[in-house]
Amino acid sequence: MDGQNVSFWSKEWADIQSSLSSIRCSIFPSSPFRIMRASQIDSNLLDLQLFGILKEQLWKTFSLFKPQFREDFEPELLAALQLVMYRFSIYESGASYGAQLQNLKYQNERRHSGGLQSTQKDAVLTKSQKYAFSIMTIGGPYIWMRINRFVTAKRWSELNDDDARKIFWKCLQHLENLHKILSLANFLAFLYDGKYRTLVDRILTMRFVYARQMTRRHVNFEFMNRQLVWHAFTEFLLFLMPFINFRRVKNILKHVSYSKPQAFDFLPAHICAICYEQQMSTSTSSITAVSSTRLHNSYETSCGHQYCYYCIKMKMIQEGRTWKCLRCGEEIKDIRRTLDKVFNENDDYKGKHPTIQDQKHFF
Repeated sequence: MDGQNVSFWSKEWADIQSSLSSIRCSIFPSSPFRIMRASQIDSNLLDLQLFGILKEQLWKTFSLFKPQFREDFEPELLAALQLVMYRFSIYESGASYGAQLQNLKYQNERRHSGGLQSTQKDAVLTKSQKYAFSIMTIGGPYIWMRINRFVTAKRWSELNDDDARKIFWKCLQHLENLHKILSLANFLAFLYDGKYRTLVDRILTMRFVYARQMTRRHVNFEFMNRQLVWHAFTEFLLFLMPFINFRRVKNILKHVSYSKPQAFDFLPAHICAICYEQQMSTSTSSITAVSSTRLHNSYETSCGHQYCYYCIKMKMIQEGRTWKCLRCGEEIKDIRRTLDKVFNENDDYKGKHPTIQDQKHFF
């Protein structure tokens, strides 16, 4: 008898729950539950970036296949990747990876409509909502892409206006334009009330809410500050680099000194030591280096050795006063133009230099 009374009162209490909820909402109306719009948009951007990274890795996986394979099965590959991401994110936890980073999750707004929209009641998504969401966000774009590819390959847009295929193509264009208009209208409504980020969310009444209600809402500027510091430092380096003579700094750090055994004093006087040094760094034959490094428009240094004008001038500009002669190792202070007579390659100039009367006349 007692059990029947308990069952009777339980049934009566369940029947009046909806009436009590409506009375409570009318007496104590709750304020709208506000979610930061920036966090919802950022979650979408994070999801797109993650999908782009995974897609790039997927294309690298199929890099050894024929390019036509990826082109033919691109819709299926993208749909499979989206399905895997959806299975381990929204289907399991009710939130995408980007939403989890923003402390957001989906809730069933049908159970939070009216005066209960700001309560702490956890309304998880139903299975029908999850299945419908996957069909509309993954299956729909896949079918649309396949149809567009088929219509484009068959060139239905170039047929006569009274052809049924041309009419079908026009219907596709109108549907696409309608979807864009509805998406724009939904985005404007989202900016106004901040409830449904996408058109699919509005149709399925899936709304983003905070996953942890007691989390303090704040914005961390640590990463932004770090980026600003590195950006300013990079800009300063780019400004400073043209004023730095790296060759001169390199010579100062290395303290390069050409001693007598290491110098090119063995070369004939009609050979430019700078050209010879450059040729030896790229050529394996010393004979080839000697034959292709004759003096051209020779200039004499303050130590009495001759070089090509272009070579010695570039060295003076690049190295400054720290550059030393390749033949004797003395520091170069100035250069002068000379007139050279033609030397015989068979003459032995090893270890000696021609006299001024035999070799040149100064201007």
